[in-house]
Amino acid sequence: MVIVAVWYVGAVLMNASLQKDQFERQKVEWTTTDLIRETLAQERPLLPAPHQILVEMKKTIIDKKITSKRSLVFHSWVTLSSTLLGFLIGSLLGITIAVGIVHSSTLDKSLLPWVISSQTIPILAIAPMIVVVLGAIGLKGLVPKAIISTYLCFFPVTIGMA
Repeated sequence: MVIVAVWYVGAVLMNASLQKDQFERQKVEWTTTDLIRETLAQERPLLPAPHQILVEMKKTIIDKKITSKRSLVFHSWVTLSSTLLGFLIGSLLGITIAVGIVHSSTLDKSLLPWVISSQTIPILAIAPMIVVVLGAIGLKGLVPKAIISTYLCFFPVTIGMA
């Protein structure tokens, strides 16, 4: 409840200047109560209030068909499918590399340093490159996101299995 209360206060404070400007342009006398009421009812606030978020979630989850491109459920499925595919591929890759590392000292000495050093590259640096390069060769949609998920997944599985 404290978080929600702080959120409401923050929404009023962040959006008050916009509402004051509107009052001045309309040349309307206003009170603090008017300011708070109108701030929490703004069409496009800087920081939406919790009730505005809930209304928008109802519109995009319940009121839209699941197959609609504006449905939050549709976009959740898109994200979940690429995440699960990347997790599956990353887990299989991690298990395969770990089995190779455990059973072959040559792979242990040659491959393990590369696996560890692969995690020094921030995902924020390589994700856009993956999307652009794969998009240039015609792979769009699920595949680039799954490859990014694979990159995030294979290291912990490899180290955990080894």
